[in-house]
Amino acid sequence: MSMQVENSLPMRGSMHSSAQQGQIRLIVVDDQRLFRESIAMLVAASGFEVLGTAGNGLEALELCRQQQPDLVLMDVKMPHMDGIEATRQIKQEFPLTRVLLLTTFTTDGYVMEGLAAGADGYILKDTSAVGLISAIRSVHAGEQVTAPGVATRLMQLVERQESAGNGGNASNDGLTAREMETLVLVAKGMIAKEIARSLEISEKTVRNHISNIYRKLNIYDRSQVVIYAMKKGLVDLQDM
Repeated sequence: MSMQVENSLPMRGSMHSSAQQGQIRLIVVDDQRLFRESIAMLVAASGFEVLGTAGNGLEALELCRQQQPDLVLMDVKMPHMDGIEATRQIKQEFPLTRVLLLTTFTTDGYVMEGLAAGADGYILKDTSAVGLISAIRSVHAGEQVTAPGVATRLMQLVERQESAGNGGNASNDGLTAREMETLVLVAKGMIAKEIARSLEISEKTVRNHISNIYRKLNIYDRSQVVIYAMKKGLVDLQDM
């Protein structure tokens, strides 16, 4: 599988002087070649150092291993490996690399899974050029960026579950204090190794806690953990 990096050398060469001034180094990942090349040209013209482009999640992961970028601008739905799984693996290998999802999808599963996988932002492809550049700078600075429409959708999900009778902060739904701590860290996108380090327990214990959380809450994936944590007021969009 060939890497789609045909744009990287001209872009980097054309901005050599600014690259020496703390320039943000990034890669662009999208399965539509014209779109990714257009975005790469746009962000390069805006002063970023484009290290290369990739056409799917597998290529993105390999390119990250080669270049170790500051930020990945990632599409969600791609062949071979989608952007959500690529985000999860990139965050596991390169926890300091920021990932900004850029997509047309606002479907519940995509949004929640993307944030639960550790994405640092989720914006839509119909955003303006100015909005995209601003989002890249904000994510690189450590801020959580979520498009207004996506943020609204998240709130609707939480409200819908609350109206169904599952809301409120009255109880921990049978979770122990340690399981609640684990749940919050899972909702924030941490992987088992990071949670173990944070709580000073073994990875096996973390996995046991996660298994208990899923069983007690009758949930099945990280996206549902995020919804539960938001519903309970344990995290908000700025925490994830």
